[in-house]
Amino acid sequence: MKIHYINILLFPLKLNILIYNQRNHKSTTHHTLKIPITRLLCECELYTPANYDNDPQMKEVMDNFNRQTQQRFHEYDERMVEKRMQCKDKCDKEIQKIILKDKLEKQMEQQLTTLETKITTDDIPTCLCEKSVADKMEKTCLRCAGVLGGGVMPGMGLIDGSLLGAISVLKPAAIIGAKDAALAEATALATQAGIEAVKLKIKELLASFTVKEGLVDLLPIVNESTFNNGRVLVESAKQLIGKLCMSDNGGYTSFYNTAIHTKSGTLYVGNFGKIGSNAYNAEFALQKEALETAKVGAVESTYGSCQTAIIASTVAIVIIVLIMTFLFFNKSYIC
Repeated sequence: MKIHYINILLFPLKLNILIYNQRNHKSTTHHTLKIPITRLLCECELYTPANYDNDPQMKEVMDNFNRQTQQRFHEYDERMVEKRMQCKDKCDKEIQKIILKDKLEKQMEQQLTTLETKITTDDIPTCLCEKSVADKMEKTCLRCAGVLGGGVMPGMGLIDGSLLGAISVLKPAAIIGAKDAALAEATALATQAGIEAVKLKIKELLASFTVKEGLVDLLPIVNESTFNNGRVLVESAKQLIGKLCMSDNGGYTSFYNTAIHTKSGTLYVGNFGKIGSNAYNAEFALQKEALETAKVGAVESTYGSCQTAIIASTVAIVIIVLIMTFLFFNKSYIC
């Protein structure tokens, strides 16, 4: 009873508190922005073909893009024209150099073939004994000596120097060409040796199986681009074997397991690339040294014989001219 009485007494107190709070509470009005009702973008007809093509801003953007694109293409064409002209000029210069080099080589060959080393007494001018010995020495013999000393000897020196100079220029180029030829020939021989080594190993693999064991001839997979690459050999073998790799019981054939699937053993096709590479390297080192020595030696001997012939012919001509000059002066003095 006391509890209910206390509750009854406290109830008005609670009401008074609520009334007091309500009386002293400051009321605030919340102002919220009114969101305008708009249409969704998907409901508009902005991107319909008619509005999109006829929109002024879009037309301006498209025109600007087309103008800039055309300008860039035009600048690119101008640059390409200039580069083509530069390449054309460079090619023309290289062609002229090649033509000039061929022309000089032909001229040198003609000079070497037309060089005559025989000189007779008819080729040397003679003096007439008309006046005294002093006059002969002053007018005739001195003139002959001038002809012989200033005409024949410098000319022979010029020919000799030009021929030896041509040989000194052509000889290094010939040696370089001989080395390049030796390199190309050694590469071809080494490649063939590598191919043969891989084919020999494939023949060993084929001899170990029969047709019932899924035997497939793998010799066609070996060529110049695959003999030294084990991964490429394996891929080529897979393509060549194809569906023949499957046996009747649903698994792989014994030939396919040994050659490709197990990826190990001496008969695994992937290991054949290393065999081909080793054979190539060994044959290349052997052939390159031998061929280079032979070809460079041939060039050295050829140009050495030409140089010896030129020097010998020049010395012979000089000796003949000196002898004729000596005889001519003695004859004139006696007269």
